Amino acid sequence: MRRTNSEAVGDLIRQYLRQQGLEAPLNEYRLIQGWEYVMGPIIARYTKELIIRNQTLHVQLTSPVIRQELMMQRHEIITRLNAYVGAQVIANIAFR
Repeated sequence: MRRTNSEAVGDLIRQYLRQQGLEAPLNEYRLIQGWEYVMGPIIARYTKELIIRNQTLHVQLTSPVIRQELMMQRHEIITRLNAYVGAQVIANIAFR
């Protein structure tokens, strides 16, 4: 006999994480871990620190030239990082 009210395991896990308030921190962690994959190894080499506060990604860079280039591509970077995670995690980026 087959059950008709079955749900996918992935959907159940997402629902549980959302109920426990763990979905947002998990997405933030995934975004920070995906920085090197999305931006590439050269940008990652010049990245010193990544922190997310109030939907703003704070990026500390060691090169002023790269900082200026990334500032001009801010909106594209936000879109790419959110697409990587599959959720709206950040709304702004602050480069230091």
